[in-house]
Amino acid sequence: MTAPTTATTDLSDAHPEAQVCAPVFSSYGGRRAFHGPVQTIKVFEDNALVRTMLETPGAGRVLVVDGGGSQRCALVGGNLAKIGASNGWAGILVHGCIRDSREIAGYDLGVLALGTHPRKSEKGLHSGASGREVTFAGVTFRPGAWVYADEDGVVVADRAIHVRV
Repeated sequence: MTAPTTATTDLSDAHPEAQVCAPVFSSYGGRRAFHGPVQTIKVFEDNALVRTMLETPGAGRVLVVDGGGSQRCALVGGNLAKIGASNGWAGILVHGCIRDSREIAGYDLGVLALGTHPRKSEKGLHSGASGREVTFAGVTFRPGAWVYADEDGVVVADRAIHVRV
């Protein structure tokens, strides 16, 4: 019996009902391929909730950060990536920017974002919410759904869809 695959191409072929993100993300983390159950947060130019979430046990989950697509500051930097990797998060998918990209590349954590920006976010600027359905890159992310990401893209399914090849 062969091992399950998490390659996005195989998953997309085997599960045409799965959603596929528009190709807008670049990979910055040390883990080029990652997958896991979704934990969502919605923030805007304030990463306080991102930190709070990454400080909890990740248990192999993927933190999906809807930052509204803002490219005016970074929502994840080296310190937060280190915290996420230490706490067992599989990855972070940011609809926004990151910074400290060289440092982030050294952590065993998948990190996808729209781009990089040197400016940090401003704490206390806006409130955030967790556990909500969020939509960006042509996909709706629901808490508990599964994200699969690799060099070919991002696939999102309502449940785990590992396949045997």
